Amino acid sequence: MTDKPGKKKQKPPAPVTSRQTSGVPARVAAHELIARVLFDQISLDEALLACEPMLRPLETRDRAFARAIAATSLRRLGQIEALLAGFLEKPLPERAKRAGIILIAAAAELLFLGVKPHAAVNAAVGAAALDHKTRPLKNLVNAIARRIDREGKEIVEAQDAEKLNTPAWAWESWQRAYGEETARAIASAHLKEPPLDFSVKEDAKGWAARLEGTVLPTGSVRLAKTASVEKLPGFQEGGWWVQDAAAALPAKMLGDVKGKDVLDLCAAPGGKTAQLAAAGARVTALDKSSSRLARIRENLKRLSLEAELISADALRWKPERSFPLILLDAPCSATGTARRHPDVLHLKSAGDIAKLADLQFRLLSKALGFLAPGGTLIYCTCSLEEAEGPAQIEKLLRNRKDIARLPLTAAEIGEDADALAPLITAEGDLRTLPAQFESLGGLDGFYAARLKKLA
Repeated sequence: MTDKPGKKKQKPPAPVTSRQTSGVPARVAAHELIARVLFDQISLDEALLACEPMLRPLETRDRAFARAIAATSLRRLGQIEALLAGFLEKPLPERAKRAGIILIAAAAELLFLGVKPHAAVNAAVGAAALDHKTRPLKNLVNAIARRIDREGKEIVEAQDAEKLNTPAWAWESWQRAYGEETARAIASAHLKEPPLDFSVKEDAKGWAARLEGTVLPTGSVRLAKTASVEKLPGFQEGGWWVQDAAAALPAKMLGDVKGKDVLDLCAAPGGKTAQLAAAGARVTALDKSSSRLARIRENLKRLSLEAELISADALRWKPERSFPLILLDAPCSATGTARRHPDVLHLKSAGDIAKLADLQFRLLSKALGFLAPGGTLIYCTCSLEEAEGPAQIEKLLRNRKDIARLPLTAAEIGEDADALAPLITAEGDLRTLPAQFESLGGLDGFYAARLKKLA
């Protein structure tokens, strides 16, 4: 149902008019978001930007609802497609692929979002009636949606949710790396909406109290429920920034950075730049995307923090000096962020991992050229794939006798060493998994290694 034709430019979606039936505009926006991800192969974040003309006229709650439908549809896509395959006598024709999107979204509403059946079914039929390609299929949409309501819950309860919602290449990769039990736990964690984490400039306990959150063993502040970030206490005054608890750990591996020069390579979206600047470092943040650097600049201004921002390709950049401390957050598959970005697993393939691993090794080798003798470099990725993590370090150490691994201890990344010990590998690297801290809401998947250039 979600065959991916070649990318083609689409016109910005038009706003949905008020003459449509209740609840339809939010659904039509959700359908557009899902289609952009599955057919145009762009991220959900990019789809949200592309669909801004359609989303802007909606009320805040309807915009949030449209995103929830899209995210849930992508998170549970394997289960939903297996269900629909059993209900449809034959696959929908290419010209009717939008009807398939409508049914995917309706299933997400009925089976996983707890929407009242009459509302979900009527809105699905109403959405089908709006498009001349799906209008002839509105009776089919109605019949299938009603069948989903009648029979769907029993079917999905019997499904292997973890395996169905994970692409085969990723499932096999995680099994090889972590074993069947942990691979299943990772896939299970991806099916849950993640909590919201903040890094704070100071006084984590105080901010946790103000935000009605908790302080994690890592030192991050976590909110149990989602919220409009801009309306929370401390946003305007710059007391904190959004950053997953796992993403905040690699910068800590540099130790005390106060008054020291730190190069932050591939710096966007900027959470680590802010973290280092807040710790008193003199930060040089480099990224090849000038638009993403502009967002870092805006965030630093809100936080009253400073950093030197450079727009350049790290593979071609030629600095005038070396740096004693470097943080390289290399571009990666981002499979460790799938619980926050459920589109990730639908946009990547095993072939992408190999290409990214090649880029990562070239960036790592280049970054070591920027490192002063005796200096420390942190290599990290938000990936669960061994090829993008430990395999890179092992390859490097086989080929570079002037580089040594500096093992990490749990006490270096938080006060509760016992709670943090499972995040440290036998080699002394950092490895977080979505299934860890399960009772607290989980973590993004991250890998980081600390390296020293021998004098």
